[in-house]
Amino acid sequence: MIRLKNEKQIDGIRKSCHLLADMFKVVLPKIKAGMSTKDVDDLCKHFIISHGGKPAWYRENFNGAACVSVNEEVIHGIPSKKKIIHDGDLVSVDVGIDLNGFISDSSHTVLVGNVKPEHKRLDDVTLQCLQAGIAACKAGNRIGDIAHAVQEVAERAGYGIVYEYCGHGVGLDVHEDPSIPNTLDALDSNPRIQAGMVLAIEPMINLGTADVKVLKDGWTVVTADGLPSAHEEHTVAVFRDHTEILTALDY
Repeated sequence: MIRLKNEKQIDGIRKSCHLLADMFKVVLPKIKAGMSTKDVDDLCKHFIISHGGKPAWYRENFNGAACVSVNEEVIHGIPSKKKIIHDGDLVSVDVGIDLNGFISDSSHTVLVGNVKPEHKRLDDVTLQCLQAGIAACKAGNRIGDIAHAVQEVAERAGYGIVYEYCGHGVGLDVHEDPSIPNTLDALDSNPRIQAGMVLAIEPMINLGTADVKVLKDGWTVVTADGLPSAHEEHTVAVFRDHTEILTALDY
């Protein structure tokens, strides 16, 4: 069931999203070669807790405040002291904050050091996919319009579009209806976008195949061919006359 949020609820979600944006502005510039993914998680957790929030992923029984996914890891990378970040890595940091019961969700891919041009282009296109999806997310359109917008940009660039995982409603819980796929091939329902929806739009775009698999840890999703993936995500709120990017870094 799709839960439409009222003005008071959206204001609470907005506060959570602004806190998440503030966290990213502090943490992302600190991600360097030589750090572990657990170091990144510790930075995120310290910021969240010190500002009165809770890591939202704890609701999902995930062992970390952040999913930190490196290179071929698409999503849900478990923070580890043994996983060291190297020069040239793509590091996707996906974080949610539970602030007084209101949930935010956003992801950014960090280019560490001397990244290959083809890997930088992958993230550039993934950002373009996100922008296109957000532009299509307006009252009166349908969820399929978001999927189509993302798919068009990614296919034009020749990349694989992850179809087994998707965006979703968010705000009062971590994962809510509706699902928001990044390709029309994965669309199983096509509800109309309405004022009051709060949605996490999150293209996951692969350099090679669209196919993915889950590692033995039960969480980490990797590309089937071992090539890099990028993941960019914002939480947005839909109003009758506009759509607000709640997790924008320049709010």
